[in-house]
Amino acid sequence: MKEQFNQEHTFLPIQNKEQTKKTDIQESEQKYRRIFEDSIDGLLLWDYEHYIVDINTAGEKMIGLPKRILIGKLIYDPYSVLEGKKQEILEHIDTLLHNGQATSTMIFEKEDGKKRYFEYSSKLDIVGGVNLTVFKDITEKVMMQEQLRKSDTLNVIGELAAGIAHEIRNPMTALKGFIQLLESSITREHSMYYQVITSELQRIDSIINEFLILAKPQAIRFQEKDINQIMKETVDLLNAQAVLYNVQFITEYDDGLPLVFCEPNQLKKVFINLIKNAIEVMPGGGNITISLKKMQNQYIQIIIQDEGLGIPEDKIKKLGEPFYTTKDRGTGLGLMVSYRIIDEHKGTIQIESEEGKGTIFYINLPINLEMFDDKVE
Repeated sequence: MKEQFNQEHTFLPIQNKEQTKKTDIQESEQKYRRIFEDSIDGLLLWDYEHYIVDINTAGEKMIGLPKRILIGKLIYDPYSVLEGKKQEILEHIDTLLHNGQATSTMIFEKEDGKKRYFEYSSKLDIVGGVNLTVFKDITEKVMMQEQLRKSDTLNVIGELAAGIAHEIRNPMTALKGFIQLLESSITREHSMYYQVITSELQRIDSIINEFLILAKPQAIRFQEKDINQIMKETVDLLNAQAVLYNVQFITEYDDGLPLVFCEPNQLKKVFINLIKNAIEVMPGGGNITISLKKMQNQYIQIIIQDEGLGIPEDKIKKLGEPFYTTKDRGTGLGLMVSYRIIDEHKGTIQIESEEGKGTIFYINLPINLEMFDDKVE
């Protein structure tokens, strides 16, 4: 009996120690599992054969598929948003194998043409032949950086414009005055020269005006207006130019559209810029389709589509920058002014183009008056 007691007495502490160790391991696993699952960044575990071992909740949401489907799949299989990104991922893995860690950025284009940017960083062999990739959506950060860059550019252009626009305008006024005085004495054989000079002076004056808009934002009086009516007036204004280029307008108005809080003349300027550009990129004629519709997200979308030669993808992202244009005689300021006006209206401009098929401009304007608290009188 005494011997049995001693055996039990010596065994119990050993059993408790093993149980304690097991409990500690379980608690540690649960702790790291909570950290893994609760991370706001996407966390992806994968092996050396590129198969997914595990993924957290944030990662599931970003990729758009549940864990039960993702685990056991290759990280670049055509089963999710990663379709078509195999080469980029393999290059990332190659860098990872050489350096032990790697960071890359991947761009995805959504169905509506908007882009999403993801940054992903990988660490090699964090435990037992398993690699870790941390990924996060940096779209807002990229967009903010782009806005800051464009804002800095606008400030530089504004300072430049403020310094020279008035100095240019003074001699311009004198030139236009003397040219008008000479009009009556111009002979028939020189009339063409007079027309060219007058046309070019008007073009210079137009450029100066665009400079001044960028240099000194105008006091804008916002009011509720019918966007259909603004577009109809713009189309009527440009009909004559369209006829000269053998261009036809195809318009699709939605009579049920609510009023838009806007500065009508500013919006008309945007529509004129975009439609004139569309006309000029079709010297052989064609159709310009203009449609207006209400979106589900409390925005009105204006679509202007041409049948021109289109714009190469690498040039689309530069549109709206000062002095960048795809036209031989353009300055790029018209589109830059358009971007600024739409931005002041809390809206966005997106461009979609395919070489040989044409270009589509999407303008999205908000309906909600609350977005304009600073402009409501």
